[in-house]
Amino acid sequence: MTDTDDYTQQDDDALFVLTAAMLTPAQFPSVLADDYPQACEVLGLEPARDGYGLLFGQDGGGARWTVAITDTALVACALAAWDCGLEYDLSPDERYVAAALPGWPLPVAVAAPGVPDPHDPSEEEGGRPPLAPPDLETWGGAQRRLGADEIALRWWAWREQLTDDAVDEVAAGDEATTEDAPAPEDGAPGDATAGDEATGEATAPDAAPDAEAATDEAPTDEDATGNASADEDATDDAVGSDDAGTVALAVHHAGVRRALESAEAYLSSPPPPGRVRAAHGAVRADGPGWSLVARTDDMAFVLLDEEPGEVHPVRRGPALPALLDALNRLAARPV
Repeated sequence: MTDTDDYTQQDDDALFVLTAAMLTPAQFPSVLADDYPQACEVLGLEPARDGYGLLFGQDGGGARWTVAITDTALVACALAAWDCGLEYDLSPDERYVAAALPGWPLPVAVAAPGVPDPHDPSEEEGGRPPLAPPDLETWGGAQRRLGADEIALRWWAWREQLTDDAVDEVAAGDEATTEDAPAPEDGAPGDATAGDEATGEATAPDAAPDAEAATDEAPTDEDATGNASADEDATDDAVGSDDAGTVALAVHHAGVRRALESAEAYLSSPPPPGRVRAAHGAVRADGPGWSLVARTDDMAFVLLDEEPGEVHPVRRGPALPALLDALNRLAARPV
């Protein structure tokens, strides 16, 4: 493995690392799955307790490879350095390499200079079908999770579109949505690139732009979730007990109620690692067909597979805080 500036003709077998990501119970690319074991399954890896670091690169012939290593501290240091615009030599010892997988499971928007254009190795060379990014052209689990990533990352930009007064008015039956408010300038849920903070990755400073950029594959803001609906059903928390188990009972929107009930069930029956985690100061919970993003001192947002592009706010009320506090205590956090 080598830096992208050091290429010579003798480096055909080297991996030129372009970007990297963490794959741990507390931090993994949400686009892959709802939890850590599922994300490992997508890559054909055993869910190791301490997780993996994922290196995305090209060999001397330009073929795409994903290398999983067990030295997660090395990858974490590289990501922190790259986020600060610093160079970092991400060259792990071979003894830490757990698997070399053909293809990339995420869209990568950069390419190694001086090598052929990125392409997948043959199945014979890779020993298995190459990995490929999930389909982001249509709304589904991948886009829903990316939307939740975006809200967690830019919480206040989304939160400011929906004031407490507006939520209360909606609960009283008035028509109000955040469509009238300007969308966050930095993007909307569903925007996926391999250098985006929302996916837990960073791009090496020396990487060059690639014609197969992830932004060509990602949906537009309009196609994703720039449309946050604050309807009465999703925000009508009833006044009652502070117990976490009561919050879903007061929500009339069937999909949001299902999501809250599933989140509440995690408190009595712990979910697989990674279903509940801390992300960018927010509490993040996922389940089949739903994602919840919240702050313990504020409200929550729910996204559903069944409702493309919709972001459902759930106002704080008297019952939600207990649920959020309990989820926060359950959340996995980076070491």
